[in-house]
Amino acid sequence: MQCRALAVLVLTTVALAQDSSRSQPELKSVTVPITLDHNRVVIDVDISLPDGSTTRIRGWVDNGNPDLYVSERVTKLMGLGMACDSQSCSTRPPREIVIGGMRIPLASLKTATVPRKPHSGDGVMAPGMSAEINLPSTILRNYDVLINYPDRQFTIAPSGTLKFNGGKAKAIVNSENGLIQIPSQIEKKKINLALDLGASISLLAPELFDSFAAAHPAWPHMTSAVGPANMWGLDSEPTWKLMRVDRIQYGPLFLTDVPVAEFPKDWMAFFEKRAGIPTAGLLGANALVNYRIGLDYAHSTVYFDIGRLFNFPEFDVIGLILRPEDDGRFTILGIADFDGKPSVAGGPDGVQPGDHLVAVDGIPASGSTMGQVWSMLGGEPGKDRKLTLERSGKQFTVIAEVHHFLGESQETHVEKGSSKKK
Repeated sequence: MQCRALAVLVLTTVALAQDSSRSQPELKSVTVPITLDHNRVVIDVDISLPDGSTTRIRGWVDNGNPDLYVSERVTKLMGLGMACDSQSCSTRPPREIVIGGMRIPLASLKTATVPRKPHSGDGVMAPGMSAEINLPSTILRNYDVLINYPDRQFTIAPSGTLKFNGGKAKAIVNSENGLIQIPSQIEKKKINLALDLGASISLLAPELFDSFAAAHPAWPHMTSAVGPANMWGLDSEPTWKLMRVDRIQYGPLFLTDVPVAEFPKDWMAFFEKRAGIPTAGLLGANALVNYRIGLDYAHSTVYFDIGRLFNFPEFDVIGLILRPEDDGRFTILGIADFDGKPSVAGGPDGVQPGDHLVAVDGIPASGSTMGQVWSMLGGEPGKDRKLTLERSGKQFTVIAEVHHFLGESQETHVEKGSSKKK
């Protein structure tokens, strides 16, 4: 009798627990902290493992990309399996991820890309990042999303449930992939610019960039992708052209002195095809870090709520162009000029392309993210940084000065002041 009573008690307890689990209401919204790394929004994400346990990884909120990426380590942890070629692997997507207790199904996606990396680099999506999975536009479009840069918060909620504040723009949302375009204007020229909060720098189509650069030589400009323009460490980044656009009308916003890079020509056709409409480039996170950005996909509307007024010294840095490697090291691709001269000493006793950046002021660089390394390389113009470098297995140090890149020269400043007085 005692055994029968115990069995009934156990079964009753299990049934009540199941009923309680089923009766728990779905979360209306969740808000989680943001790590802003190289202008990229990174959050904590929980995934379920085959043994029923969960583990926490880092996720990149990437509304400008419709494709799902996962690290090789996550694929193995979840037992998803992979099919590979010489460049990359593919896998079936995880069934779901969990953000702050809210379950985010991924079943609508057919496949996920797994970049092929050596064992030392299989724990991240891409070199120089901490994220092991991204939240692409194809998933985000099913929700209301608020990216709060000033307060470093990310909110996600079922579609139609969040109340947004600020000025609003009627957006063009691609129905197939959730990519967003905002009607914009530069110098009375009407264009579409994508909203890509996963991009560390804004990008303009080559012909548009070149035409504005030729028409406005007084706009600050330079060559070499330093600071936030050093996106991925591509071989071409030392030759990228940068410029500050005097004024961009972006939906309801009037943004001034916006740093942009010239869109690589081999990217532009692919980018426009994926957008589904004519587009002139994208506005990246660098132009919007003072705002709370609300993405109301259901109503094709984007909200811009100003949270602070601050000019970030994003180009007050050491003039290096870096490539993050799969093994966690950082290779120097080039040196930016400043006032017509190399900004860092070169030659046998200075910095050379191919050197590895070991440390900045004694702080190790290896294993850091791009954002962390660029924070080390930033500071007040005129201040020195001690760079520890490695070449052919030998370490040495170089003293480098922080410069104010992409700023107005004294001559340009005088010209602008004179023109305003006329």
